[in-house]
Amino acid sequence: MSEDPARAVADRAAVAATAWLAELDGGQRALAHWPAPGADPETEAERLHWYYTPTDHGGLTLGAQRPAQQRRALQLVAAGLSTAGFVTVSTVIGLENVLDHAEGFTADFGRERGRDPGLYYLRVFGEPGGAEPWGWRFGGHHVSLNNLVVDGALRAMTPCFLGADPATSSLLGGARLRPLGAVEDLARELVRSLPPALAARAVLLDRAPSDIVGGNRSRITHGDEMIPLPDVWRGQFTERRLYDGIRATFAAAEAATGFDADDHRRLALTADPQGVAGAELDAGQRELLAALLDTYLGRVPDGLVDAPDLDAVHIAWAGPTEPGAPHYYRLQAPRLLVEWDNTARGANHAHSVWRDPQADFGVDALGDHRAAHHG
Repeated sequence: MSEDPARAVADRAAVAATAWLAELDGGQRALAHWPAPGADPETEAERLHWYYTPTDHGGLTLGAQRPAQQRRALQLVAAGLSTAGFVTVSTVIGLENVLDHAEGFTADFGRERGRDPGLYYLRVFGEPGGAEPWGWRFGGHHVSLNNLVVDGALRAMTPCFLGADPATSSLLGGARLRPLGAVEDLARELVRSLPPALAARAVLLDRAPSDIVGGNRSRITHGDEMIPLPDVWRGQFTERRLYDGIRATFAAAEAATGFDADDHRRLALTADPQGVAGAELDAGQRELLAALLDTYLGRVPDGLVDAPDLDAVHIAWAGPTEPGAPHYYRLQAPRLLVEWDNTARGANHAHSVWRDPQADFGVDALGDHRAAHHG
């Protein structure tokens, strides 16, 4: 009998998490190791917080660890990712240096260095490998990974967020670094391949929002509209200049989109998917859709995720379809919501997220476990 991938990944993660925690001193462990998922309201509320801005994500930062501890931390992160997923996450972290350079090494956000590849946070909830549910979270600017293990099997991997700023960078010899290039290009190719009647339904608006619509909500529901950028941070800035700076950045981004209240309502999340269903696509377009889905579901090890029925997956787009123009898209089906935007910095700042609207953070599996064992 072949090994259950969900149990195999959970076992590898438990070994890595145990080894990492054993390397930490008492002060580090206070940040790194919290009670089990659902153990108390405070812990569960914290577990359901996630971010994709350069804010405090909660946990022990890589920068606050010795090299040997960092290696152990990254072994845990790698345990929950495919090889391609881990390489992409590592590249996104490294882009903090590139972004710092692009901004003239000036961003601070009230700390010594605003763009810092050391400010990626890891936290373990519960006892790895134990009988009770446990999980881990890794996040920093443009990365958020959320994993939950229940009854010895990995039961949740979402929200799973990856971004890139810059989305495209120059390399020597005329090459370009695009860690999320396929995530963008496959969707554009698919939408541009649609016949006029389908394209008219797929393209919801001729302009794109300044961010993903679901933002960093713990739960997404029908009618959700885009969250203002200052609210996608942990708490408020203590210095007025920092708050004003983020507000100004958001105001400029909104002005550039040309969006008004009606546009935000038009692009709000809906229970029934918008756009064009996979059932309406031809064979070549379905291949593109399957490849596009793999850029999200393929972030985790093989065998963990059942590919959704392509017939039920809808694609919706906002903005021009020409390369280089600000744009947004979403994929939606039962148990699936994918969002992408590339609008800021002249469409050179990308966000992508994969979510399960019914079971992000494993709330369903955790609820079933507690009902069965703690009812």
